[in-house]
Amino acid sequence: MYCGPPVDDEELLARLPGEYRRLLESVNGYIAYRGGFHVRGACGSPAWHSLREAWWGVDGIHRLFPAVTADDIPFGQDALGDQYVLRNGEVWKLDSEVGELQPLPMTLPDFDAAVRADPDEFLALGPLREFQADGGNLEPGQLLSVMPPFVFKESAAGVTYRAVAVLDRLKFLSDLARNLRDVPDGGTVHLPTDE
Repeated sequence: MYCGPPVDDEELLARLPGEYRRLLESVNGYIAYRGGFHVRGACGSPAWHSLREAWWGVDGIHRLFPAVTADDIPFGQDALGDQYVLRNGEVWKLDSEVGELQPLPMTLPDFDAAVRADPDEFLALGPLREFQADGGNLEPGQLLSVMPPFVFKESAAGVTYRAVAVLDRLKFLSDLARNLRDVPDGGTVHLPTDE
């Protein structure tokens, strides 16, 4: 488990909803479940952990994925790079391979309780567990790359996993979602450049 550095972005912290602010005041973000879930913190560095970078930075989540707005708070991500955002007090999940945002009928405390109750099921950590069973390890600042992406029918024949830098994975997923946007089911897609 990774625990974030001390809070050094008080301005950002003050703008957050109460439940998220209280969490960051007790622990300034973390990575849990052996890389399975990352909650971003109110800090300047490391950049991959900074909520400010993910929210308003040059490569902010709303800039990479048009379904996310500048008002959505990108508080966390799972091992594959799917994003979790707060929108009007509710948690929404971004399927990053296709760029689609779906509401989860829960508040942040409800979401936290669901994750804690069964992280492997709720966060769909099967791919991460397979990677780890083969000796793989996600270090802080890394996400799990999957080739071919799960959205491709070819993935049913098997996939390969590797650890990649967070920003590399998110940019790859953004390019993938953009390329898939207008492709009908069963259409042909050329993968964006490798992560």
